Amino acid sequence: MFVALFLMMAAPATAPADEMGRQVKQFLDVLQAARVNAADPVSTEGAIYGGAIPAMLRTLDPHSVFFDPQQYQQLRQMEQSEQKGFGTVVSVLPGRVIVLQALPGTPSERAGLTAGDEILAVNNVALARLDFDQIVQFLGMARQHQVELVVRRPGNARLLQFTMKPELMDAPSVERQFLLRPGAGYIRVASFDPQTGKQIQQAIEKLGGAQLKGLVLDLRNNPGGVVEAALQTASLFLKPGQKILSVKGRSGDGKEVEVPKYATPYTFPVAVLVNEKTASAAEIVTGALQDHDRAVVLGEPTYGKGLVQSVYPLTGDTAMALTTAFYYTPSGRSIQKPLRSGQLQLEHQTQTYRTDAGREVKGGGGIQPDIDVEPEAPSRLRAVLDASGVMTSFAIDYIEKHKPAADFQITPQTLDDFQAFAAERDIQPGVAEWLIEKPWIANRLQEEITTQLAGVEKGDEVAARRDPAIQRALAELAK
Repeated sequence: MFVALFLMMAAPATAPADEMGRQVKQFLDVLQAARVNAADPVSTEGAIYGGAIPAMLRTLDPHSVFFDPQQYQQLRQMEQSEQKGFGTVVSVLPGRVIVLQALPGTPSERAGLTAGDEILAVNNVALARLDFDQIVQFLGMARQHQVELVVRRPGNARLLQFTMKPELMDAPSVERQFLLRPGAGYIRVASFDPQTGKQIQQAIEKLGGAQLKGLVLDLRNNPGGVVEAALQTASLFLKPGQKILSVKGRSGDGKEVEVPKYATPYTFPVAVLVNEKTASAAEIVTGALQDHDRAVVLGEPTYGKGLVQSVYPLTGDTAMALTTAFYYTPSGRSIQKPLRSGQLQLEHQTQTYRTDAGREVKGGGGIQPDIDVEPEAPSRLRAVLDASGVMTSFAIDYIEKHKPAADFQITPQTLDDFQAFAAERDIQPGVAEWLIEKPWIANRLQEEITTQLAGVEKGDEVAARRDPAIQRALAELAK
């Protein structure tokens, strides 16, 4: 079995039989000498599965890998796995977990959890004893089984107990859609799944459809996913017949993908937000819209993952994921960043390409934004306020005391109350520091209170007002 597997991978099919046989014999000679003479016993399976084959693939690129029988079984299980959970959106702090929202129709809502509840213990494990990373890991494991919760509810002296069983969760890849201002829509896409293209179109229609005056498409932190979904998404904005991408491999038999002739794209202006975690399918959409001058791209350079990978089952219940080709944008840019070796090294020596309108766009891997917008660097005070959880605690206290309406606003008195609340917890910034951060603090308090009153999506609408990339995108759409 081992020799057969090695023969499949040791040389291309076009290599002369005698040359391939000579190379295999050299390998077998080395393996036999090691088995006979090495100071410690040599495992044939370990030498091949753990040494020879992975080492060979590492000379190709960092993404081509070998799966031994156990790893291949895990891969297949992951592909068939189902996402379970309780439908609870929480804020995780060191030693504390605060419920922000119990999603409708989920186990958490049926059990009676509400915004503001603090989860003190899960299955008799006190969360106060765990640090941030331990809590995140523990909660992830707990989602797969029935749990017993101990909860403290604001205004209730008695601790509450809940029992919940996990259920399959439908987590749409389109996380958010709302209007930033009349006629200007915002859609955040977390990944590209089989239904993403359809979900984006449905979101656009909810926001106003073809009557929109502009759209901000947020692909930040989107790792990609199903390429077909990226093609469907690009077709929502590009003209029929326009190229979306091309695929080129060593064989030279490239393939081009165009917008279907029957497509009826939207024509309103589009701004796409990206960052260093925007990758793969998300980069395909971004590059296509940029090359056809269909959208302005704002943010940070993207990750640069444009590989076509195929999984080949092999003998012995093993498999190999092999990079077989690369994705290119309509202008000819490779999305993939240069690898340590291989054909892309030569291609990336040419760094400048042209959009349909003749604008220069840079190659070199990834997508370079048209307008650089870096996230705001957190100040010392912001970091302390976020890490301490004092703003979440104040929101809980504020709602209990004031019972605010949905259209409440942060007033100077609210800010004074929060300053005193923070001081009681040993957070006492200087006057200059407080004045500089006052607008940010007001928005964060508005977000926290809104989240607990109306849900996370409404809170995100408030947070968008302080997001520099979103605000710059709005300005570009208005031009």
